[in-house]
Amino acid sequence: MRVNKKYSCLPAEEKGIHIINIRAIEDIGYDQHESTLLNSLSKNPDADCKYGLYFRDGKRKVDYILVYHYKKSSSSRTLTKRVQHNDSSARSTKQEQPLPGKGVQLEMGESEPPVDYHEDDKRFRREEYEGNLVEAGLELERDEDTKIHGIGFVKIHAPWNVLCREAEFLKLKMPTKKMYQINQTHGLLKKINSVIQKITEPIQPKVAEHKPQTVKRLSYPFSREKQHLFDLSDRDSFFDSKTRSTIVYEILKRTTCTKAKYSMGITSLLANGVYSAAYPLHDGDYEGENVEPNDRKLLCEEWASYGVFYKYQPIDLVRKYFGEKIGLYFAWLGVYTQMLIPASIVGIIVFLYGCATVDENIPSMEMCDERNNITMCPLCDRTCSYWKMSSACATARASHLFDNPATVFFSVFMALWAATFMEHWKRKQMRLNYRWDLTGFEEEEDHPRAEYEAKVLEKSLRKEHKHKETDKEKLTWKDRFPAYFTNFVGILFMVGLTFAIVFGVIIYRISTAAALAISSTPSGRSSVRVTVTATAVIINLVVIIILDEVYGCIARWLTQIEVPKTDKNFEERLIFKAFLLKFVNAYTPIFYVAFFKGRFVGRPGDYVYIFHSFRMEECAPGGCLMELCIQLSIIMLGKQLIQNNLFEIGIPKMKKFIRYMKLKRRRSLDHEEHMKKKQRYEMDYNLEPFAGLTPEYMEMIIQFGFVTLFVASFPLAPLFALLNNIIEIRLDAKKFVTELRRPVAVRAKDIGIWYNILRGIGKLAVIINAFVISFTSDFIPRLVYLYMYSENGTMHGFVNHTLSSFNVSDFQAGTAPNDPMDLGYEVQICRYKDYREPPWSENKYDISKDFWAVLAARLAFVIVFQNLVMFMSDFVDWIIPDIPKDISQQIHKEKVLMVEVFMREEQGKLHMRETWKDKDKKKGENCNNHSPRLSRSHSGSLSSCHSYPLDV
Repeated sequence: MRVNKKYSCLPAEEKGIHIINIRAIEDIGYDQHESTLLNSLSKNPDADCKYGLYFRDGKRKVDYILVYHYKKSSSSRTLTKRVQHNDSSARSTKQEQPLPGKGVQLEMGESEPPVDYHEDDKRFRREEYEGNLVEAGLELERDEDTKIHGIGFVKIHAPWNVLCREAEFLKLKMPTKKMYQINQTHGLLKKINSVIQKITEPIQPKVAEHKPQTVKRLSYPFSREKQHLFDLSDRDSFFDSKTRSTIVYEILKRTTCTKAKYSMGITSLLANGVYSAAYPLHDGDYEGENVEPNDRKLLCEEWASYGVFYKYQPIDLVRKYFGEKIGLYFAWLGVYTQMLIPASIVGIIVFLYGCATVDENIPSMEMCDERNNITMCPLCDRTCSYWKMSSACATARASHLFDNPATVFFSVFMALWAATFMEHWKRKQMRLNYRWDLTGFEEEEDHPRAEYEAKVLEKSLRKEHKHKETDKEKLTWKDRFPAYFTNFVGILFMVGLTFAIVFGVIIYRISTAAALAISSTPSGRSSVRVTVTATAVIINLVVIIILDEVYGCIARWLTQIEVPKTDKNFEERLIFKAFLLKFVNAYTPIFYVAFFKGRFVGRPGDYVYIFHSFRMEECAPGGCLMELCIQLSIIMLGKQLIQNNLFEIGIPKMKKFIRYMKLKRRRSLDHEEHMKKKQRYEMDYNLEPFAGLTPEYMEMIIQFGFVTLFVASFPLAPLFALLNNIIEIRLDAKKFVTELRRPVAVRAKDIGIWYNILRGIGKLAVIINAFVISFTSDFIPRLVYLYMYSENGTMHGFVNHTLSSFNVSDFQAGTAPNDPMDLGYEVQICRYKDYREPPWSENKYDISKDFWAVLAARLAFVIVFQNLVMFMSDFVDWIIPDIPKDISQQIHKEKVLMVEVFMREEQGKLHMRETWKDKDKKKGENCNNHSPRLSRSHSGSLSSCHSYPLDV
């Protein structure tokens, strides 16, 4: 294979020196003549290189791109001229140049050019780093003649021998020549599968990778010694673009630049601005006329389009283009969305049941019946007057839509649904692992992060300064203790801030309700509760959206100061902190309404006050469940509509427009650049960088919490989640294909820590729904009344049973209504919702026995519901195997076939050796049968006889 000339490395004594004099740096020079790093001389790129997808020769494919900023200073021009026109003399005198900083004298009459030490330091580091990449076997080509002013590109190509070497290091499983038949179903199952395939054929994507396979190639970790096992008929396509970019990225991570004070890999070089970006290229254009077919175009047509929202995702093609980690995310999102379909159907049925039975609900009919003439106590001191319970008729009827016996069944169903979803995903994950050849894959320890290495170096230098001899340093808990303490205090502060904001909204609700109650208009007084609830929820929504962004940045900063060792550790710690803060932020207002509102109100004549002036909020006569439903629906829908969709569409579009305007301004300054044809790497540079999957997973996990945690109060949550996800899948797909730079493919066999978070939410959902049904809804008080207090076995009299009486003469001074005759008659007794003794009792206003009976029933229900549902969930978990039976059989079959292949190979080797021995023996006998004279005269022939097996 052709060997390219490489960068010349600096002598050992020149490494690690400080750059002081720019003229001395120029005099160091570097070997550019016939090197792999070629300066692009042609202004109009040739179509043979497919506009940046290949090197200038049109043969070597671009696997990765490094981007840097440069300034065409006079010093750099002098350096370029010297290298181009005096290259041989620069190489010959390289060792004779004085060290930088030793005081190089300028020639007479020559003025010193303007110096930019920072830019030249970056250029110097780039030269060394790129030289090290060439030494690692990569081939490079530079392009500074682009449409983007001041931006240079380094194109990287990995030749065949480098790909083979790295594939062996990374233990990449590659398809062998051996093919085997996949076990097919028989009998009734085969007929059912064929019927399902025919029915679902219109919703299958028109992608070759998505078609059902009957045969599969046996895969084996690549080995250069066993290349004969693999199908190498087409070397150009044996390693696809995803694998090539992964291999190059691994080399970039472990290649270092040592001219700085400490070793710098690609992450450090990017962080320090030596390079501004590093990314693999997209396969080509996805729209326009005469566009060559490519995977990106196919994904755009069959996946990243709203017109195919009803189709399955081409997951195998997504994995082929973006890698296993992103493929698993979209596969998980697809499974989650599919599982929402039955949950949505059952939720709609429960809601329709509530609508159908609302006119038959006796408690709401009693509340709406004006003949009962139930007078309720004032909702606030002085300004509020007495009111009729029948005025809350609409709220009571609406509460029944979500607070009915079917809600309990739906809560149990959703708990089992969550367990089934987790098991279904585990089985789907195993199928994908088998299909993507990840069954034996084990994640190896990643390279240490640049920040960690810098911290370790700083620690070792500190110890060297104190003249302490130490072994290889590492960061201990003592080194990280200040960061841990900062994390603990920071998280507590953020949680406290969330609670403080919720408390502020509570004060707003109380004060606004009191202010609206003073309103002179009857309509204003009648709509107090609706107005306060709606405005408070909108305030909560705005605060949640703002704090979500703030908490995301704070979680990243807190994780950075911890200095985790590897990228995996960094990601896991970041996910934990971000999830904790965003969970508290999203659900604290909902928890307040569900479990705290109306619990600590007190009673008429002895209310609980905040700041000695504001009374605590009370629930509506129909309970707080309706308000919980409003709170949950507005926050859930608002987050999905504003944060997940508008932000994801609007912010990238706005950034793209700003970049377009900047480029347009630059092009207007340079007409020649405007006339150039844009290269692929220039177009990809203008796209948004990939920021990881954490934001994508996070919004879906928070949504999963909305669907499961409080589903007893909002049965339509799965339906709205389903509608959102149908859009979300295509929105994310369009973003990945058209808006983002191509991410580096990362191998993964599962979704990592997110699975544990999902399981935790599923378990928590059982407990929360048990408490919502017991304490927030009126389900348990109704059961207690029906079986303990009802005279005729019906719900007649339930409303009166839940109301206590209060004598208006017992009001504290200054708290009685200013207008006691507002209803047109004098009120002696008013009612309030609580279980207390009446004013004519000996222990008036004390808690009654009914309260303790209902509380005991509520606690008993929580215990029974929680244990029963947990047992059923664990039973579902146990009865459904994690690995499908056919997949376990196929994995076993692959192992057997691989053993057979190696046994056959060993038998072939043994047979060949025996054949060689037999031939050697026969040849030796023939040679011994010759006469001595012949043997002496033909000694060369005799020696050739004995060397025959070696020659073979």
